[in-house]
Amino acid sequence: MYARALCVCLAAMSVVAAEVIEDCKLNSEKLSSTEQALLKRLAPLKQKRFETTFNNGQDSYTYTFVICGHVLNSSVSSNEGLLQNDTKTSKTTVVGRINDTHIINGTDWILLTYGSGEKYDSHCGYEPRKAKVMISCNKNTLGDGFTMVNEERDKENECFYLFEMDSSVACPIEESHLSVGSILLIVFAVLVGVYIIGGFLYQRFVVGAKGMEQFPNITFWRELGNLVADGCDFVCRSQPRSSETAYRGVGDDQLGEEPEERDDHLLPM
Repeated sequence: MYARALCVCLAAMSVVAAEVIEDCKLNSEKLSSTEQALLKRLAPLKQKRFETTFNNGQDSYTYTFVICGHVLNSSVSSNEGLLQNDTKTSKTTVVGRINDTHIINGTDWILLTYGSGEKYDSHCGYEPRKAKVMISCNKNTLGDGFTMVNEERDKENECFYLFEMDSSVACPIEESHLSVGSILLIVFAVLVGVYIIGGFLYQRFVVGAKGMEQFPNITFWRELGNLVADGCDFVCRSQPRSSETAYRGVGDDQLGEEPEERDDHLLPM
């Protein structure tokens, strides 16, 4: 029963990871093992929506970001992964699309880039917009703090929108390695537990012991202190201990009364 449930969970996790790779299409001919591993790390954030508002002078924009998913829930999808909405005019602009995804990482960050957005109107060489989302390590949250940092648009090409957010998926994977000493201690503790529990059950149900007699090898453990003391005495003493003859002075009080000798029988009759 438990094995079947475990298999179902593993299959579900595999499906989620596959969906992330399928929705986020990397802009490369061959998916490297590093990129595939990074997309799998983003699986817990799949389809989650993040929003932030950015004020630029008199202009105000709301940005909606979905990791490896579509922002608009419409039947006709434009692969929009990050959308800009002008709060005054309600005009929407696709900043980045999930079918043009780039992903790299460092020690405690993941940089997710969506390209192929709508083209600029009059600057940046009319190139397509691009969104860069810096996901920084934060072990206290799955995904939070999505904010707009800046729009780099004062150049002729390679313009981009820069965002940042916090997530535990960007944290380095901590691998626990047990030392040889720790393994030996665990094995020893398990063996002691098996010895005590097994011996207790044997003494109780097979031998029929009661009280302290149920403890396995109770006689040996009672004599253990004396055995340890004898062993220390044998190992630690450099010379055998000689028993000195005790000398005790004899006092007058220890002398018994001697019978009085009478010499009357020596006198002539």
